[in-house]
Amino acid sequence: MELPIYDDHFHVSPSGLNVEAMKQFKAAGGTGMTLVTLPYSEVPITCGEDFRRSFEITVRYAEMGRELGLKVNCAIGPYPILIVPLAAHYGMERAEEILTEGMDIAHEMISAGKAQLMGEVGRPHFETDQKYFDACNRVLQHGMDLAHENDYAVMIHCESWDDTFRSLASMADSAGLPRRKVIKHSSPPLVTEEETFGVTPSIPCSRTLIREALSKGDSFMVETDYIDDPTKPGAMMSLNTVPKRIKGFVQSGELPEETVFRICRDLPDSLY
Repeated sequence: MELPIYDDHFHVSPSGLNVEAMKQFKAAGGTGMTLVTLPYSEVPITCGEDFRRSFEITVRYAEMGRELGLKVNCAIGPYPILIVPLAAHYGMERAEEILTEGMDIAHEMISAGKAQLMGEVGRPHFETDQKYFDACNRVLQHGMDLAHENDYAVMIHCESWDDTFRSLASMADSAGLPRRKVIKHSSPPLVTEEETFGVTPSIPCSRTLIREALSKGDSFMVETDYIDDPTKPGAMMSLNTVPKRIKGFVQSGELPEETVFRICRDLPDSLY
């Protein structure tokens, strides 16, 4: 049986390699990915409806990835850092409204089967004015409420502080959404129930982080956050990192094949 190799956070862009990036990922041994939307320069966000055009781009690339033979789960949602430029241009109240409209459109498209989960949504990953966090938390809570309606997962972009997992678990509880259906993108190597409060960690696929995670268990996924930006070729991890790391760990004996199936097949299949 083919070894599943799944990257849980991968971007492609009209201005980048896009389909070629997915071809290279497959050539390196990758079998599946969560393809996550990002603000595209081709679609400036000025109102909620602009998100629909942006999400349709991601959905189309996901379909192209499947045509290549990859298992692709598509994540769509309003990128939370947009709160900052939108607030500067339209004011805080309107900025929050625009992101909320983006959540509603993502929910509509996921419910129609165009995408599989909401993401990446959340709040700033850096310290900033509390008003941005408060607005983003309201938008995120709305998104989790929507996800509960149709029981799909939510991929979170946010900070990684001491209380982050507890906060996300509390928000999931408020929405009635199973905690495991909240995925913490770019997670520290926190794996145990005591560390994650039941939220699912998606951990950058560096040797150090994966070794630490494996020392605690196998209830996590791995990711690169490949951003497909030709102006930033060294940003984040390269597109072949997950296949390279997984195969290397298997060959060295550090990663049993049954654990690979757990991380790269069973967990994403159960969530998405």
